[in-house]
Amino acid sequence: MVQRLNLEEIGHLSGVSRSTVSRVVNNEPNVSAAARSRVEAVIAQTGYRPHAAARSLASNRTGVIGLVIPSAAHTLFDDPYFGRLILGVTAATNAVDRTLALFLFEQESDGDAVIDRVVNSGMVDGVIVTATQIGDPVVGRLHDADLPFVVCGRPDDERSQFSVDADNVGGSRAVAGYLADLGYQRPGLIAPPSTTSAGVDRRSGFLDGLCELGLSAESRITETDWSEESGRAAMASLLNENVDSVFVGSDRLAVGALRAIHEAGLSCPEDVAVVSFDGLLPAGYTSPRLTSVCQPVSEVGERAVHLLQAVIDGSATTPEQIVLPTTMRVGESCGATRIDAGRR
Repeated sequence: MVQRLNLEEIGHLSGVSRSTVSRVVNNEPNVSAAARSRVEAVIAQTGYRPHAAARSLASNRTGVIGLVIPSAAHTLFDDPYFGRLILGVTAATNAVDRTLALFLFEQESDGDAVIDRVVNSGMVDGVIVTATQIGDPVVGRLHDADLPFVVCGRPDDERSQFSVDADNVGGSRAVAGYLADLGYQRPGLIAPPSTTSAGVDRRSGFLDGLCELGLSAESRITETDWSEESGRAAMASLLNENVDSVFVGSDRLAVGALRAIHEAGLSCPEDVAVVSFDGLLPAGYTSPRLTSVCQPVSEVGERAVHLLQAVIDGSATTPEQIVLPTTMRVGESCGATRIDAGRR
């Protein structure tokens, strides 16, 4: 059972002053190793926990980290990316003994009001913000407010912003090589919106990868939003271009693309192979199972928390961009199993 001790009593038990105990509790410098060791030993033996409000006043820190998602709240339930990101951020904030505050927009026009609360309330030590649109004013407001923040995604200004992202370019370039290795010659691309950094990077990575192999998508490119329905419409359009394979810029888009192939009386992968990006859907969610570039969304969230903590503590002062590698999960939608069987 936790003993209800105060700083003076902890100091008496460890043979140091109240101020020394306070510095140890708040992880401040100017404490000898021996004194710190005695105080920590007493704290461990007694189960002492500092009062959160008093600790906040003493350190000028609240212990609260904000997560800002500058999209309408309903997208959290439509897109598995956000759910996975929140799980990663939550796990990391618990691990570093911090509290997570979630800031959502009922609609995107609520941005100014939400950011005013984040910046002016004094309730958060720092913020993690998801990169949704290139040039998003939310990021600019946080930068101008001089509030520590980390971007999940590629930031607009790498010279002044900390960020954690998946390797959208490298993962998409790998798809080009993979489809070429499987013998496809008329690849198409269903690209996410070019107003987002992920959309830009996945398009450029795939097209650059094709170019390096002497291939191209030529006119077989359709840009969409992130919805399943737009993926269906884009795939229906590309079927008129006699594509033999398609790289689809997200799992949700790929679900719509598979539906369009089925509605056209065609089969995947026999008529059109499909590879997606995200790797967030359960393996049996689609038929055939999607081949997908998997991004480590939970790890992005976890690394963002630890990077933000370093910014808040002052141990990270030079803007840093962390890019995490992706992996390829092979299902039936790319035709690899069928092609390998034919080769054998």
